[in-house]
Amino acid sequence: MESIPVAVIGGSGLYQMPGLKTIQERRLSTPFGEPSDALIIGELSGIPVAFLPRHGRGHVLSPSEVPYRANIYALKSLGVRHIIGVSACGSLRQHLEPGDIVIPDQLFDFTRSRPRSFFGDGLVAHISVAEPFCPELSLLLASTCEAAGGHVHRGGTLITIEGPRFSTKAESQAFRAWGMDIIGMTTSPEAFLAREAGLCYTTMAHVTDYDVWHESEAPVTVEVVIQRLNANVKLAQDAIAALAPQLAQLQTHCNCAEVLATALITAPERIPAATCEKLHLLTTPYL
Repeated sequence: MESIPVAVIGGSGLYQMPGLKTIQERRLSTPFGEPSDALIIGELSGIPVAFLPRHGRGHVLSPSEVPYRANIYALKSLGVRHIIGVSACGSLRQHLEPGDIVIPDQLFDFTRSRPRSFFGDGLVAHISVAEPFCPELSLLLASTCEAAGGHVHRGGTLITIEGPRFSTKAESQAFRAWGMDIIGMTTSPEAFLAREAGLCYTTMAHVTDYDVWHESEAPVTVEVVIQRLNANVKLAQDAIAALAPQLAQLQTHCNCAEVLATALITAPERIPAATCEKLHLLTTPYL
């Protein structure tokens, strides 16, 4: 199977862009179940790119139901090295306006009921996520979004809530008081699983609303989120089309790919054979 260096996890409009060729579907199975949907494989400027609709086509999976581990494992099995997560977010700051793009550099996990790790079942890993998004990939994504005409904010803290409901006003004000900048429902554990898998990951967060804290703005609704996210589809398409060829040639200096070298703590002779087999795609260089 040909290696596919770049993947995009997001909505369906991202794999219908002009210039995208050789579209095919691949249905994969993983030790963690099936991904959200078939992976869409295409070419941008001759570079293979994988697209995965996070919620399934037709948006059939809630944020809590997304099979995050299967999604990341499937992309890893295709040879993916770089993942761009594309999602809607609410703004918790006045200066982050609907229509803007935020490339966050910090992540706060406020989810409750999602599997957060590939590891367990006799194999323990403690990964470093002080910098949860790949700095090099984030820098390139911000630059290409700006070149595509986006109003981009570099840096900021994204809080991931469980969902599927939106915040109460009390929660929204608390998140602001904690220092959060934007709010979403899917980046955790997606970013952390990508790190465990040794992949560079960043997110293109599209501001669609002011959550519910803003006194002069109407509370967020699904209609508003979809309308404003769709308005930014072309910008996302243009940015990804420009970014893919750069990533295919990128020689990174980050340590995303080697994080497991210092994270595995279990004595090798104590690891069950079934667990070794299940995680061999991730651990083979280190066990």
